[in-house]
Amino acid sequence: MKRWFAALAATLVVAAAVLWLALRKPAPPEVPFARARQETLVSILTTNGRAEPASWEPVRAAQAGRVRRVAVERGARVAAGALLVQLDDAPARTELASAEARTEAARAEVRLLEKGGRAAERAQLEGAIAKLAVELEAARRDAAALERLVEKGAAARAELDQARDRARQAESEWEAQRRRLAALVAETDLEAARARLRDAEAALDAARLRMEQTRIRAPREGVVYDLPVREGDWLEAGALVARVGQVDRLKIIIFVDEPELGRVRAGLPVQITWDALPDRRWQAQVERMPTQVVPMGTRMVGEVWAMCDNPSLDLPPGANVNVRIRAHVIENALTIPKAALRRQGDELGAYVLEGNRLVWKALQIGATSEVDAEVRSGLKPGDAVALPVDRPLQAGMEVRPVFPGNEI
Repeated sequence: MKRWFAALAATLVVAAAVLWLALRKPAPPEVPFARARQETLVSILTTNGRAEPASWEPVRAAQAGRVRRVAVERGARVAAGALLVQLDDAPARTELASAEARTEAARAEVRLLEKGGRAAERAQLEGAIAKLAVELEAARRDAAALERLVEKGAAARAELDQARDRARQAESEWEAQRRRLAALVAETDLEAARARLRDAEAALDAARLRMEQTRIRAPREGVVYDLPVREGDWLEAGALVARVGQVDRLKIIIFVDEPELGRVRAGLPVQITWDALPDRRWQAQVERMPTQVVPMGTRMVGEVWAMCDNPSLDLPPGANVNVRIRAHVIENALTIPKAALRRQGDELGAYVLEGNRLVWKALQIGATSEVDAEVRSGLKPGDAVALPVDRPLQAGMEVRPVFPGNEI
């Protein structure tokens, strides 16, 4: 009988325990909360950008050729006119020597014609003229003597006529040689020679220019921050050889997503960081707003310009940088963590703690920082808003609130 009572008691205890477990209400889930508080909110717009020199000029090859020597290294500071790259100049040297020879020959021809022609030919004509002048004078004297003798009857008229014919013939030859001497250099010949000289000098100038173009020089003072060519490379005319610019002051091109452009204006402070030097900070200021929105991958962005001092040259042109624009500062703003914001349909809001239950409240949100959001309506200071948890939340849910630290 005792055993029977013991078994019955044990059965009753187990049944009572099962019934208690079945009827026991589960403990509400723990949910972290944060309180709405009034503080100074700094609205930061975070995006990315690219560093470029504040001013720069490209250096391009004026003619095709093979790179014989690279005279500078990337990062070198150069003066205007400094040699950057030397192209193979053998063809240009040959052309220049030929042009110089043609020009000298043309100058010599002009000098010769300006003096009246070739010296030997001129001397021969002058000698012939002098000889004919003597013969002419003798013929004239003979004719005069015979004329006197004919008047006295001491000579025949036929002899006088022959003497006069010889004088006329000598005079005719003398005049012909004088005309030949005068015509030795015609004006048209001299003009033609001068035209050939001008052509030769123009060809010489072109050859000198092509020779100089084999020496590719810096167009301005600055730093050679881009130098893509190497010794032995073949360059086509117009190919990029280098970029020379001012890199102690940089232009930061900031890519701002189209919906965020309304938060940006000229004069806003900008902080620049670079992943390669994570401990460094560069300060800048927005100087120019975009004139258009352009596609960049899957984004539509406006290119905002900011100017940044880079005195130690640590930030290289072309670097992809991280950008923080201090877009807005709101004093005494009512803020909650951005993580507390949720969307239900078209409403943006948060779950607010009332007693031990959640109540959904639609909120009007203003400016945001990296972690907080300004609440313009829907909450009052001290209201507790639910932070994210691993389980779904819903209005009316009973919860066990957990606040950071010792906050209640």
